[in-house]
Amino acid sequence: MEAMIEHYCKKLKIGKVFYQDYKHIKADTHEAFLLELLKREYENREIVRKNRLLRTANFDVIKTFENYNLDHIQIPPTITVEDITTANFLNRKENLILYGPVGTGKSHCATAIGVEACNQGKRVRFFRTAALVNQLTDAKAQGELRRFMKQLEKTDMLICDEWGFIPFEKEGAQLLFQVISECYEKRSIIITTNLEFSRWNSIFYDEIMTSAIIDRLIHHSHLLVFTGPSHRLMNSPINS
Repeated sequence: MEAMIEHYCKKLKIGKVFYQDYKHIKADTHEAFLLELLKREYENREIVRKNRLLRTANFDVIKTFENYNLDHIQIPPTITVEDITTANFLNRKENLILYGPVGTGKSHCATAIGVEACNQGKRVRFFRTAALVNQLTDAKAQGELRRFMKQLEKTDMLICDEWGFIPFEKEGAQLLFQVISECYEKRSIIITTNLEFSRWNSIFYDEIMTSAIIDRLIHHSHLLVFTGPSHRLMNSPINS
């Protein structure tokens, strides 16, 4: 009997979680038993889906808002803390620009938002900006740019970490501009940077392109300013 159950579950592409513990289910009716089976299968599929989304997002390290202190962040009146921590701004296709010195928790915050979005079934991609530009350049050289862009188009949110740490060559800057333009009003973008807008021209070497990128990013966006000392320096063994 169990072999036949396993056989038909495979035919129906239902995982073992659906039936492996069925003998331990306590139910007074057939309906209650079936409901519990279906509930377990749904919960298992949700876990599998969330884990797949987290893997696809390609975060450097999984981080959440647990024990994360937002007191050092200047949050504008245009967005609430709840909107940030629940990633609710994605539903409005809004952007976040996380600005502040190195080590103040920008990447942690961006990752935590991305993880929350994945937990809600949203598709997220996390890139260090220099790595994204390199992938775009390589994809173009290999004739795979259209395919790579299609992958980015399927996301609900794009996170560009360490924006402005490394200046780009002209082709890389143009490709990054193409990505930003394609995302405009279609999906949310989070950028972490320690570079104020007035210095972005040093990244792209083109005032017109720089203005166009800033224009697309700040429209429908919220600027979060991170203050305070570096978390990494404070938690360094040197200071202990």
